[in-house]
Amino acid sequence: MKQWVDKLKKERTLNREEFRQLLTHCDTETLRYINEQARKVSLRQFGNKIYIRGLIEVSNCCRNNCYYCGIRKGNPKVERYRLSTRQILDCCRQGYATGFRTFVLQGGEDPALTDERIEKTVAAIRESYPDCAITLSLGERSREAYERFFRAGANRYLLRHETYDETHYGQLHPAEMSLARRLRCLHDLKEIGFQTGTGIMVGSPGQTTEHLLQDIGFIEKLRPEMIGIGPFLSHHDTPFAECTNGTMEQTLLLLSIFRLMHPPALIPSTTALATLAANGREQGILAGANVVMPNLSPPEERKKYELYNDKASLGAESAEGLAMLRKQLQSIGYEISTERGDFITEKQLNT
Repeated sequence: MKQWVDKLKKERTLNREEFRQLLTHCDTETLRYINEQARKVSLRQFGNKIYIRGLIEVSNCCRNNCYYCGIRKGNPKVERYRLSTRQILDCCRQGYATGFRTFVLQGGEDPALTDERIEKTVAAIRESYPDCAITLSLGERSREAYERFFRAGANRYLLRHETYDETHYGQLHPAEMSLARRLRCLHDLKEIGFQTGTGIMVGSPGQTTEHLLQDIGFIEKLRPEMIGIGPFLSHHDTPFAECTNGTMEQTLLLLSIFRLMHPPALIPSTTALATLAANGREQGILAGANVVMPNLSPPEERKKYELYNDKASLGAESAEGLAMLRKQLQSIGYEISTERGDFITEKQLNT
């Protein structure tokens, strides 16, 4: 298997059968090797800096009924909340004082978060913090809405496609949701000029090797600036409550594959990894990730934004835990970077 890893590192792609072999025959030694090679590529690209993003979960209200999500519309047990613009700006103020220079506004597709309201909130953040990056992760919107957000000062947009296979997409989402619409949104975001992020849940119900091969092909073609890879984790109040979680091993394998394919990409070590294992965030970084997103949301609201069971939101996963995070990163040879951490192409890096 090492020959496929070496080829991927050198050529940044494999043919479909080689990718299949890597996905289906990766043993412990091969996983260790590909993680090591991905880590070397990440260190060459970024040094030992890990960019921090301040995550602000602006609303757990959602119009969608995705079968895997704890804040789905059809879950009556969720205690709903929605942050005001003043609360969001207060989160930014606290984060800025702590050293954050990127704010990530994430939320369900909340009908009350109108395009106008989001635009005004982005503009207010941009006016108050002109040196910061603003990332949005607020779901599917019209191209006109994305253009408004971009003009108001948003720099990045995260929208995971979840799966590139239409049948599998239908297994994860209700009929009114459309893979074609999701992909259209991603292409709109790229064309407008956003640093665009997409990604998948590893081990989601019904996922096969063929699905993963399609995902790899799509991401290779799209070349997003950000790639979000996290394990599927079940939630007790969803149709997938009894489904098996994704594994650490497969998630780390795919994370390393994408690092070798796309060295400049901004790849987070996700909260889902930290939830799956106590040292999950560190394992993600040692497999090639270079971003972490501590939680800046009001502490009293964090437990209400439960996408999956037992979501990590305290300790080193919180903005208040930066000292703990710094110590954990130092223990594996990395340090926190308070730079904005924008996507930089290798050509720009070498000029």
